Amino acid sequence: MPPHLSADRPAAQPPGRGSVEALISQTRRLKGDVDAVRRDTQSDDGSDPQERWQRALYDLALHQLDDLDEHLAQLRDGPALVDAAPAATPDSAPPAPRRGSLLSRVGSAEWNLLTDEASWSGELYQILGRDPATAPLTLDELPSLVLDEDRPKLTAMVTNCLVDAKPIDGEFHVVRPDGEVRTVHMMGEPVLDTDGSTASMWAVLRDVSELRRSQRVVSETRDSLQHHRHHAQTEQRLAVELQEAVLPPWRGSLRLPHQGPETLDLAAHYLPSSTSALIGGDWYDALELADGATLLSIGDLTGHGVAVASGMATLLGAVRGMAMAGTEPGQLMSWLNQLLDATVQPALGSAVCCRYRPDTRTLTWAQAGHPAPLLFRDGTGRRLNAPDGVLLGATSGAVYAQAEETLEVGDLLLLHTDGLAPRHSTADAVNQLLELGPRFGEARTAQDCARLVVEEFGESEREDNACVLVARVTS
Repeated sequence: MPPHLSADRPAAQPPGRGSVEALISQTRRLKGDVDAVRRDTQSDDGSDPQERWQRALYDLALHQLDDLDEHLAQLRDGPALVDAAPAATPDSAPPAPRRGSLLSRVGSAEWNLLTDEASWSGELYQILGRDPATAPLTLDELPSLVLDEDRPKLTAMVTNCLVDAKPIDGEFHVVRPDGEVRTVHMMGEPVLDTDGSTASMWAVLRDVSELRRSQRVVSETRDSLQHHRHHAQTEQRLAVELQEAVLPPWRGSLRLPHQGPETLDLAAHYLPSSTSALIGGDWYDALELADGATLLSIGDLTGHGVAVASGMATLLGAVRGMAMAGTEPGQLMSWLNQLLDATVQPALGSAVCCRYRPDTRTLTWAQAGHPAPLLFRDGTGRRLNAPDGVLLGATSGAVYAQAEETLEVGDLLLLHTDGLAPRHSTADAVNQLLELGPRFGEARTAQDCARLVVEEFGESEREDNACVLVARVTS
């Protein structure tokens, strides 16, 4: 094939065989390293969008390294040209692929404008799916292989090359005789005669179908990942807004709504999970009731996200409504269990519901599969004896017992949800809280006590959301 720059100027000599072999070795080592990393970072199910996107990028990188490896091998072995007009014989067949050549990926061609002859490499016949025994197509015939919508693009590239001596660099789709559509990338240059006129056109054509497919997979998985992230961010925002709309806006010590009874000093804190950005179903609440009593409740609905936050809001609304109507904690838990059992999306929940009467300092409470309240007096804490009660939604028709406790001025009542202590059982968390008893005894306010709990548990690698509610008897 004539040099592709100018007929009167020789082309640069190709690199030596030894240097190409070194590049091939480096490429193959890199392929091995990339493949090893891909295997190490791939999980079993591949359901995570982030992981699918990473896997697609690894596959694309390996595909490109395969191409580079075979390109270098072809550079080492040299092209296999087919004559412009090969003799047609009944037994003619495509040449057998040589080891390291890129028969199905890269081919070359030259079209002589003076003699109207064409020469194609064997690789180009393989790309276009044509019989090497047939004559190569002329430039006028070449568009017949191209999809209709791509023909103007090919015609413009060839015209610009022949008339204005502009290099060719573009892609189009060809239809092989078997009906398969392939994506071909064409790069070419005019070959100038001694008088500066265009004598011929030289081109390299590369089958990039698989490369473009891999790139589409990367793009699609990236778009899927972005959609997943946007959906997660939207769900997180909605869950946070819903939680903030229904829970008391406490981030420290605040009175009950409407500056409620001064017989209790209240504080609460929500501790988010450190491993999940989604809001869970934990809640705390305090409500001044019509008869002067105070409702204290805390609970947890299984799961995360908007649906769980919505279910939590439903439960909390039911608790407030029934308590305001005078329902005692045990009966309230039974009806709450029926409500959860009748929901469209069944779920499990745990809860503690307390009714405190300031005139007698009597605490009446019930629980549904939830850690019992902790009572601290004179710097010493203990867990209240829990009445019978199963998880909400676990069984139909469950009956919940209730218990009573008489409090004293200065007593501290602490309610909390599971998940407070990471990677530990509820008993471990309770023991850790009981050890704070002497420090609670020295604290002046409920807010100081809540701050002690946050300092003890807040910096931990918590696997679930948690919250704590503190009530200190002041009179």
